[in-house]
Amino acid sequence: MRDMKEAVGTHDLLLVTLDTLRYDVAAELAAAGRTPTLRGLLPGGRWERRHTPGSFTYAAHAAMLAGFLPTPARPGPHPRLFAARFPGSETTAPGTWVFDAPALPAGLAKIGYHTVCVGGVGFFNKLSPLGSVLPGLFTESHWEPRFGVTDPDSLAHQIDRVGEVMRSLPPDRRLFLLLNVAALHQPNWFYLAGATRDQGDSRDSHAAALCHVDRQLGRLFALMRRPCFVIVCSDHGTAYGEDGHHGHRLGHEVVWTVPYGEFVLA
Repeated sequence: MRDMKEAVGTHDLLLVTLDTLRYDVAAELAAAGRTPTLRGLLPGGRWERRHTPGSFTYAAHAAMLAGFLPTPARPGPHPRLFAARFPGSETTAPGTWVFDAPALPAGLAKIGYHTVCVGGVGFFNKLSPLGSVLPGLFTESHWEPRFGVTDPDSLAHQIDRVGEVMRSLPPDRRLFLLLNVAALHQPNWFYLAGATRDQGDSRDSHAAALCHVDRQLGRLFALMRRPCFVIVCSDHGTAYGEDGHHGHRLGHEVVWTVPYGEFVLA
């Protein structure tokens, strides 16, 4: 486990949630060399297999932003990188950065971080009270329709906004940025060559969406200041007919098992 007491305060922090990305698809594409940007940055070029704390976006992000990142898919206990201070925590270790706040963004803001959210899926759209909860945890938040699931260029638009954020950030101010990537979420059929709306989404179009995302991520990482501690993970997976299941917010292996990676841009 990385010592986050050394990283917090000395590094910018970037959390990229690849919304709905399945572990099996991510691992297959990395092994085949089809996601070269991520493969070049992930330790050993491989994703870590983990279990999500929630089976859909809202639950998973609420947990992650309280310090409960996806858990390694092997017997624990597993020390956490971040933890709110509360009695009886069994996963707070010597290298855990502990904060006195109900959520990680507030804890980081207390020590001078500028906290920013660039949302993607509907739980970040700020168009309703529910859609305002997660972005409301941050000092600055951004969402607009072209960041959402129906725009094939959503990630490019989001990264453009990240660029604006970076240009306005004071050089002596540390940053915590959450980028929720909507491109993998349904609908994603339009990323697969030859697919039609009538055919709908599939495991293959999900994979094509990840290839599209990988081609965009190099520009995101180039925008970040150094040093920057990066976590890239999925919030949950999704089913494409396995055992009769479709979608997520259900208890299937393809939903609960997610890819996870962390690295430093130095």
